[in-house]
Amino acid sequence: MGHVRRPLLDPVVFLQPEMHAGVALDYEKGQTIYSQGDLPDSVFYVREGGIKLTVVSNQGKEAIVALLEAGAFFGQGCITAQPLRMTTATAISFSSLFRIPRKEIIQMLQKDRDFSDGFISYLISHIFKVEEDLVDQLFNSTEKRLARALLLLAHYGQEGSPETVIPRINQEELAEMIGTTRSRVSIFMNKFRKSGLIDYDDSGLHVRSSLLSVILHD
Repeated sequence: MGHVRRPLLDPVVFLQPEMHAGVALDYEKGQTIYSQGDLPDSVFYVREGGIKLTVVSNQGKEAIVALLEAGAFFGQGCITAQPLRMTTATAISFSSLFRIPRKEIIQMLQKDRDFSDGFISYLISHIFKVEEDLVDQLFNSTEKRLARALLLLAHYGQEGSPETVIPRINQEELAEMIGTTRSRVSIFMNKFRKSGLIDYDDSGLHVRSSLLSVILHD
């Protein structure tokens, strides 16, 4: 799961259609941006909304590998001549994206030092996040993995004030994110709610900072 608290690059400066050979695109909730196995020909930047990246195994099992918000890049594998898309990218809400063709972003990286520095910083932070997710998956219990996922969705530990209310996300998606079953997620979500660590209302899911206690408890 990949989250960026705020854009590392100012889209007003760097990512405007009139400045580069790119294009602004809008997607409705549920629309597919690209599919696993497609030819990678461009990088995308999330200007507004949210994107989920999923992968399907040879046995047909699907898993969510990242949830991306405004300020995130995805599809950057094309820069390294990745032969095929490794994931499927789908809009989880109305989303406004900026699509940059492979040739164009390579030119931007070569010619624009500010853009290059910001893009590399994003990639490094993304790699660190992937490593943290791997450690979490290997060594933490289901309860701790779920608590961590909810805290990340609420941006705890990132720059700025945490957003204690996050949009509704169903338990099946949470189960895919942390590698467990929906029934296990339901058990722990009910436990968190009864303990006052989370709550629901019409505005969405409220995540309390006290949920950190689940991660810190041995």
